[in-house]
Amino acid sequence: MPENATVHSATALDLKGAEDNARSFRYQLVAFALVAAFILIAPQFLYPVFVMKLLCFALFAAAFNLMLGFGGLLSFGHAAFFGGAGYAAGHAAKIWGLPPEVSIMFAVFVTVLLGAVFGFLAIKSRGIYFAMITLSFAQMVYFYALQSPVTGGEDGLQSIPRNHLFGLIDMSSDENFYWMVATIFALGFLFVYRVIHSPFGEVLKGIRENEPRMISLGYQVQRYKLLTFIISAGVSGLAGGTKAMVFHLASLVDVHWTMSGEVVLMTLIGGMGTIFGPIIGAAVVVTMQNYLANLGSMVLIIQGGVFIICVLTFRKGIVGVIGSWLKVRL
Repeated sequence: MPENATVHSATALDLKGAEDNARSFRYQLVAFALVAAFILIAPQFLYPVFVMKLLCFALFAAAFNLMLGFGGLLSFGHAAFFGGAGYAAGHAAKIWGLPPEVSIMFAVFVTVLLGAVFGFLAIKSRGIYFAMITLSFAQMVYFYALQSPVTGGEDGLQSIPRNHLFGLIDMSSDENFYWMVATIFALGFLFVYRVIHSPFGEVLKGIRENEPRMISLGYQVQRYKLLTFIISAGVSGLAGGTKAMVFHLASLVDVHWTMSGEVVLMTLIGGMGTIFGPIIGAAVVVTMQNYLANLGSMVLIIQGGVFIICVLTFRKGIVGVIGSWLKVRL
């Protein structure tokens, strides 16, 4: 092929790629606008505590999706960060009397430390071995929460106060606390979005697609994986600490291994490796749990049925399928 023809072909591909990126960005802006509109008007027609719970789980799922969807790392131990942060935030607010913003940041600090230790030990393994090691660490956290008097044992930490934001604004009312939760969700989600679209995120996607090639190019793959693990743990802690403040409660439910399974379900239903999939997945699962609670254990059967349908019919998840129809990345 003549040299000029090769140059023209490469230029045409570059232009098409730029057009696709611009088209995806426009659709992402629309999705951002829809999410923002929902957050603004949801308290008008939905119970604020339900919406706050949804936002906490959506942020948790987004943190998990960063690891699984973009890093290719399947962890079965993220309940340790989500539930552990609840205990940390609850202890700081109830025992130490710290304001909510400091209590939640303390929870993030604790989970970042946990993530650094667990990640350093687990990241050397791959595949099912990595998943089993993270599950083992999570079970250690669970049994500590069950046995330790600091965590309240089976009763958990109850009556966690929300105190005053910056020592000024009373957070005892759900209306006031809702806007704090909405702000935390927005900042956390934008942080995850920025990480995905940064040079770090591009390297992460490269590791997911072809790890040996990234190693041959000179990238310190283990460092990228460890940093991803720590970031995901910290954002999960942000979600878990906030949820404990919402419900005035840190319990064993949030640190149990089934919570790790639920966040996997949310990510797969919404769309693994998509930006907005975790929000939709969390909305589906939390809505089922909330509005089908009267059915008791039948909820688990229904969740299992939804999971089977997703796996068999649209493996890309709800947002992944919509993105394929529109031929954009959502």
